[in-house]
Amino acid sequence: MENNVTKDGKVIVFQLKNEEFAIAVDKVGAIEKMQTITRVPQTPQFVKGVINLRGVVTPIIDLRLRFGMEEMEVTESTRIIIVTSRDMEVGLIVDAANDIIDIPEEMIEQPPAAIGAIDVDYINGVTKFNDRLVVLLDLQKVLQIVEH
Repeated sequence: MENNVTKDGKVIVFQLKNEEFAIAVDKVGAIEKMQTITRVPQTPQFVKGVINLRGVVTPIIDLRLRFGMEEMEVTESTRIIIVTSRDMEVGLIVDAANDIIDIPEEMIEQPPAAIGAIDVDYINGVTKFNDRLVVLLDLQKVLQIVEH
């Protein structure tokens, strides 16, 4: 279950639509407010473009589009979660970044065959936290197209 949680079980929980997702806190470099994104031609629709983040050109993915959800207007709570994967920083647009929580590894279950509109390939596991279903993402698979 690598890539789900850190050794101490800490994950960042964020929201897309009315579903909650999580990625390991040690993969997250920063959480930024939405900013101007420069479109890059001939990229998949879910790659919104790039931003200049403290002097580093960072590609930005709209996770809603990546998962086949409808695009949403930017709101005050929209965030860009900056993640690091294989020495590359990528920004993930999410509806809101909610919490940092601890999830013991024994509470993580295999994902069901289907979770909403999201391809199960992007999911490492699911867990219940305070009566909420939290989907643990496989960051490597979510970012695959960007890394090639």
